[in-house]
Amino acid sequence: MHEERIRARRGEVQTTIDSLSRRHADFVEAAAWTTNDDEHDPEGATVAFERAQTAGLLRMARDELEQLALAERRLRDGTYGRCVKCGRPIGDGRLEALPAATTCIRCA
Repeated sequence: MHEERIRARRGEVQTTIDSLSRRHADFVEAAAWTTNDDEHDPEGATVAFERAQTAGLLRMARDELEQLALAERRLRDGTYGRCVKCGRPIGDGRLEALPAATTCIRCA
């Protein structure tokens, strides 16, 4: 059950990474073909913001993918579902919502 949940979330996150990577590459490519001055062009500021936002979302998704890999390791080690702070079980609802969770609600 936990392994399937982690695997499913990994697939979702990888799909997000692929999509954000394409979007970011499109921004970079578009910027290479323009001479927009981001500081003085009203549209340039919007494009720069969207590019930065996409890059931030991409970093967050990659971080989540790493956390899911660590969750898989904890699953193999037999420590998955235990709070790293207090050692108590992490509730199923929390693990369902956040498969890579490392702390129980109380310690979060």
